[in-house]
Amino acid sequence: MKTASVTESKNGLSRLLRQVKAGKSVLIFDRNVPVARLEPISPGSLPDDQRLLSLERQGLIRRPLKSGSIAAMLKKMKRPKLPPGASLVDAVLAERAEDTR
Repeated sequence: MKTASVTESKNGLSRLLRQVKAGKSVLIFDRNVPVARLEPISPGSLPDDQRLLSLERQGLIRRPLKSGSIAAMLKKMKRPKLPPGASLVDAVLAERAEDTR
């Protein structure tokens, strides 16, 4: 495992990150006391990734094929057409009830 001081870490963070991306761990010392460790992150190891992966496997979500802003994607979506006086909330609840049957 590579070691680096806080000063070395600040001055050479890009170099250290390249090493971490290559699979090496870096232990950072502050005045000869270990204070942090930089380690590579394996795909799917983050809690949000696990949650999204689980929801995707259950068929509850579908990840976008292209990256882009959510706001831009929402603007492109067709708005639901409801009869005058109809409640969007009631329509969503009815749709959800249909899906659970």
